[in-house]
Amino acid sequence: MKKTLIFCAVLASFSGNAQEKSSPMRSLFNGKDLKGWYSFLKTKGKNSDPEKVFTVEHGLLHISGKEFGYICTKETFKDFHLAVEFKWGIKKWPPRDADTTKRDNGIMFNVPLHAKDTVWPKSIECQIQEGDVGDFWLIDSVTILANGMRTQPDSFTRVIKQRNGELPTGQWNRVEVISRNGKIKYIVNGVLVNEGEAPSITEGKILIQSEGAETYYRKIEIEKY
Repeated sequence: MKKTLIFCAVLASFSGNAQEKSSPMRSLFNGKDLKGWYSFLKTKGKNSDPEKVFTVEHGLLHISGKEFGYICTKETFKDFHLAVEFKWGIKKWPPRDADTTKRDNGIMFNVPLHAKDTVWPKSIECQIQEGDVGDFWLIDSVTILANGMRTQPDSFTRVIKQRNGELPTGQWNRVEVISRNGKIKYIVNGVLVNEGEAPSITEGKILIQSEGAETYYRKIEIEKY
């Protein structure tokens, strides 16, 4: 990512452990295959994954991380509550295979329906990276109001999380993205870590990245509002 915009003030609405009420959610991942999703890899394009970057093993989504790309929903969403459970694997791949390089992944949403598949498409990202789970990344000139300030459009803009809810590498983490009525909240293991409002894009597909690190997902579920 290229540029970083840091908001250091504590968000007034934070409470120590903020949780949202939720209704029964439906699964976007059936534990058997990738029905409802398509894959895209930077070097191979759409639905071409000969090295099996994305596989389903023992009921888990396994992302090898070997190539940059993603799986993407065929369906679009506007107001929703998304919840995933992930943990890091062991392997890392070039150019992010150094011992000091953080493992990286991410959930991108509001990807416009007809946006060109590329690394990375216009979207809002909930960062999943060691030590940084819950940062905003705003891709391809997307903006948001955070901490009373409108971000500036750029290729990549970061809004750093205000709290930490992340568990150590190797443990399962639950990450929730709530997008409703123009407000977005990120909750990590029950802790409200970041929020924004009035995003410049409000509807689209959801994708899960492969970005150089082995990652496992055991749950991907959603509720539409």
